[in-house]
Amino acid sequence: MTRKPLTWLLAVLLGGGAAFGLFWFQPWKLFTNQVVAEILPITDAAAPEGSPSAEVDPSGEASPSAEASVAPSPKNVLLASGEFVTHEHETTGTARLIRLSDGSHQLALQDLATSNGPDLRVWLTDQPVLPGRAGWHVFDDGRWLELDRLKGNRGDQVYDIPADANLDDFRSVSIWCKRFSVSFGAAELRKPS
Repeated sequence: MTRKPLTWLLAVLLGGGAAFGLFWFQPWKLFTNQVVAEILPITDAAAPEGSPSAEVDPSGEASPSAEASVAPSPKNVLLASGEFVTHEHETTGTARLIRLSDGSHQLALQDLATSNGPDLRVWLTDQPVLPGRAGWHVFDDGRWLELDRLKGNRGDQVYDIPADANLDDFRSVSIWCKRFSVSFGAAELRKPS
């Protein structure tokens, strides 16, 4: 039976198909976790616009309690945040959009827990977060910005946002499986109240 060319051809095709299937689907990732433990930036709530920077007494001098607030040290500011909802795979955690003291921006994923998968990316998008199957495929329908490959499917992680990104264009974060064009989970970014 092994002398027939058809048998060899079938063996090669089956072996090649199995190798491609293993590469494409990477089923072992369903049983493995990649844990990340990066230090998350500490933030202050966004200051209301137009708030006074110093109190002045009637003599025209700054009050002692206000002197420290005349030239405050720059701090990281939380611009928006949201909790992840599950799409294709169970996903929990918090996404936080942060302006750092130097003026740059980062996305922090806190306590992220999702499935490991092939070709996972972190996207900022302009799409709303829809619960359930309705939200699985919407994030590549509009504008999106890929920040990087997902560093790990568990833990705390930080992603730099390019300086030329207009953050007003984005309202959500998706853990996006680029290979299968599906969201594992997503979080709506809401400004702090």
